[in-house]
Amino acid sequence: MLERILLTTVVLAAGWAAPAAAQTIYPINRAEILAGSKFDLKVEFPGAPMASDVKVTVNGKDAAEVFGKRPMIVEWEDGNKLTAYWLRNVSLPKAGKIEVEAKVGGKSEKVAWEVYGTPKRVAKNVIFFLGDGFSIAHRTAARIMSKGLHEGKYGGELSFDDMPHMALVSTAGTDSIVTDSANGMSAYMTGHKSCVNALGVYCASNKNTLDHPKVETMGDILRRKTKMSIGVVTNSEIEDATPAGVVAHTRKRSDFNDIVEMFYDVKPDVIMGGGSPNWLPKSTPGSKRKDETDYIKKFQDAGYAFVATKTEMNKAVAEGKTKILGLYNTGNIDGALDLKYLKKGSVSKFPDQPDVAEETRAAIAALSKNPDGFFLMVESARIDKYSHSLDPERALFDTIMLGNAVQAAKDFAAKHPDTLIIVTADHAHPVSIIGTYNDDTPGQTPREKLGTYAEAVEPNYGAVDAEGYPSNIDVSKRIGFAFGTSPDTCFNAKPYLDGENVPAVAGATKGTYVENPKACERPGAVHITGNLPFDASSGVHSGDDVLLTAMGPGSEALHGRIDNSYVFRVMATALGLAK
Repeated sequence: MLERILLTTVVLAAGWAAPAAAQTIYPINRAEILAGSKFDLKVEFPGAPMASDVKVTVNGKDAAEVFGKRPMIVEWEDGNKLTAYWLRNVSLPKAGKIEVEAKVGGKSEKVAWEVYGTPKRVAKNVIFFLGDGFSIAHRTAARIMSKGLHEGKYGGELSFDDMPHMALVSTAGTDSIVTDSANGMSAYMTGHKSCVNALGVYCASNKNTLDHPKVETMGDILRRKTKMSIGVVTNSEIEDATPAGVVAHTRKRSDFNDIVEMFYDVKPDVIMGGGSPNWLPKSTPGSKRKDETDYIKKFQDAGYAFVATKTEMNKAVAEGKTKILGLYNTGNIDGALDLKYLKKGSVSKFPDQPDVAEETRAAIAALSKNPDGFFLMVESARIDKYSHSLDPERALFDTIMLGNAVQAAKDFAAKHPDTLIIVTADHAHPVSIIGTYNDDTPGQTPREKLGTYAEAVEPNYGAVDAEGYPSNIDVSKRIGFAFGTSPDTCFNAKPYLDGENVPAVAGATKGTYVENPKACERPGAVHITGNLPFDASSGVHSGDDVLLTAMGPGSEALHGRIDNSYVFRVMATALGLAK
């Protein structure tokens, strides 16, 4: 007889809103599931029927019998008027079509899944690059800035431009046509669609953010089934959505303390980024932990070299270290423009931070010592963050930096052709190149300075350095890089040389934002009426498809229009993970 479990209501986690109406059965209809991967099967029966009245079958057989586990059935789960049926941490070992049916009374609901296998492994290594918010216009403008454009032809290609395989990737989630970094990255790392703010889970009705039905991440599977090394590299806080997507299971992407613990559970061999306060015990000044656990020490005790600067990172690599934890900033690592030229942001406080390309080279050096191969995720995070702040030059410098990181991977792959390289984005931004801002044109305002069509002359950024960065961005003819969304703000079409743009500040009414008065004081600045809700302080994502380019064994499967979740399937297939 099935056990009936009554649970008391769990208080909602601070700042987390209950999800909208959800699917009844998780995984959801049309889910594609890697054979042998672990997941939670959950069914939510509305109306809180008695446990004895519910029935769940898999291809016509009792689900508990199919999975060889006794289900947990919870009436009024979390105080919600529903009965939850759980089979946790189950798997389907063979490829095939699966139909799950949930019945109660005279009502039933069905979903269909595809369980897929994989052939023999063809890739020893996989390097997955994620340009956060990396859109077509970022790519094009960075190419103009770095390679030049004359008489309609570019002076060269960015490293990800000449890859032989290309696809359009759709990024929408289960709840919205516009995704966020958590949901977008989670699809790449699990093969399952989910909802905004979620990592490695389906979004059910559970009130505890860690209790939603889980699906295995790439990090989980590799650690459980292979001897491969795993690397996670970013210039964001390491607990942020994209790097967390390799290891995390939470409905709330800001569960940073829990995400650090999840990193420890999986133990990627190389971890590099910012965000050190969530790794330090509560009693340490500046810590953001709620407990006294010192995760830096725990990783050191597990054999990791801890590094806090580029110099220390390179020393660890030179010494042959294969397990490295690098935390280079208390927040995000500074972007390329500030790090290399303007020395703004937090560079004065953290003068020896590596950029993403340098992290990538160090990670490859450490991970490639494993004869069983490696999986490396690399994120250029601040393309997105600078696009939110409507700061084009910083976003474009970090796009060039992404290209330099990809080049490091291509250099490695040239000697190791059994390496699959994928470059894509988690979502797009509503950005576009609309012309050229020309200071030689009469007038003071951006509208007077903007040249369109025949007046959109070639920018004059001039010579670039060895890494492809122009040495001067405050030139007289600049790319007219437009943002499709904004709060009320002020704008003068000139680079932000004094630090990252702050488009808006808190208004007199709580929860609203108004134009930043300092931005309005800039010479030639004009007021821009925003097109976002008044509670928005920066630009937002768009639902546009993003571009993917790829090379190496298995990359031929990436073409046409695909869903982001399919990219996981391609990587899993190349690595033979169902075997």
